[in-house]
Amino acid sequence: MTSPVKRLIQRLQRLRKPKVQEQGQSKPPVPANRPQQAQQPIRATADTLSIDLVNNTDSSTVYAYITGQAIDNDNALFILKADGATAYYPTSPSKEGADLSDDASIPLGAPGSTKTVTIPHLAGARIWFCIDDKLTFLLNPGPALVTPSVTNNSDPNINKKWDFCEFTWNSAQLYANITYVDFVSVSVGLKLTNTAGATQSVTGMAEDGLDTVCSALTTQTSSDGAPWSSLIVKDSSGANLRALSPNNGAVTGNDFGTYFQDYVDRVWTKYASESLSVNTQASYGTVTGKITDNQFVFDTETFSQPSSADIFSCSTGPFANASGSQLRNAIIPRLAAAFNRSTLLVDTTTPATSVDEYYTDSITNHYSRIVHEANTDKRGYSFPYDDVAPDNGVDQSGSVFDGAPQVLTVYIGGSST
Repeated sequence: MTSPVKRLIQRLQRLRKPKVQEQGQSKPPVPANRPQQAQQPIRATADTLSIDLVNNTDSSTVYAYITGQAIDNDNALFILKADGATAYYPTSPSKEGADLSDDASIPLGAPGSTKTVTIPHLAGARIWFCIDDKLTFLLNPGPALVTPSVTNNSDPNINKKWDFCEFTWNSAQLYANITYVDFVSVSVGLKLTNTAGATQSVTGMAEDGLDTVCSALTTQTSSDGAPWSSLIVKDSSGANLRALSPNNGAVTGNDFGTYFQDYVDRVWTKYASESLSVNTQASYGTVTGKITDNQFVFDTETFSQPSSADIFSCSTGPFANASGSQLRNAIIPRLAAAFNRSTLLVDTTTPATSVDEYYTDSITNHYSRIVHEANTDKRGYSFPYDDVAPDNGVDQSGSVFDGAPQVLTVYIGGSST
């Protein structure tokens, strides 16, 4: 996954990711984070980092996995071994779908227990967890890691209860976040403690967060007739296993069709006679756009009407950038976020509206709205550009970051508070 905004925190996340392939599906882009200078100064970090993995589930069979790219080892594909301390650097297999040669399943122990692991500097890293089972990772030539998928029915992990959080840790800082961009399943919380003892937290969902999300999706379908409830995936017992994002729902055949068209038409009508100001939060400053010849025109960049699929993906149709234009790269996240949050009829500047004005139109990304409402601190990536915010605005991304991290605590199965 890549980010199109050229600022430091994005570079930290983009730093030459390892070759990773989901079983049967390409990944959406990672959101474009806000400027690092608006967050904190950068300081050097140590060479290794401790991560405390806390089992807040009611299961004694919980496994964690840590994957990424070893920055200090020529960006090699990195997998942490089951002992939680030893690096495993896979070699390129001779065929696709090869098994890992080393055990990477880290047991977390009984409910309430904590497993401490140690990692080197990693980019594009994930901490995966699976409840009541182990995950299957495979290797393709490269080596490329084949990771679990929620959209490929032939994936060996498709019926398992699993989830992940994301982080990048290099010589500048640690940046970590929870994510619902692909789906909702296991509740995850984060706490970052730095060397001075200061802490930051993302509380995540309560233990019953998935059921809360699924219930609200069902209610929304009853209200507007859109296929929100079709995003719900059940296990063999009929219990909720996960809720897919609309972008992944489209992959599994749950198409929202022309859902956003009425809203898009209203936006086009408004800005045929008014101007939209987009704060690029970059060297381009604020650029203005109007509808001309049925195109949203910002200086040298033009945007056609996005489809529902374009809005949910944030990376197709007018939100693609085949030319590589940096100005377009700066506009896309902010325009895509405004469509997902349905704020373009609320304010003629974006990003500018307060969080209270997100998702207030009847046509909006209700998956995102519902996910935020289900999180105890209302934070967590729910679509690819969910970190877009006004300067000094309220964080929606569910991230923690520090230049001098001491320990990252990950709570699996319930909120940290």
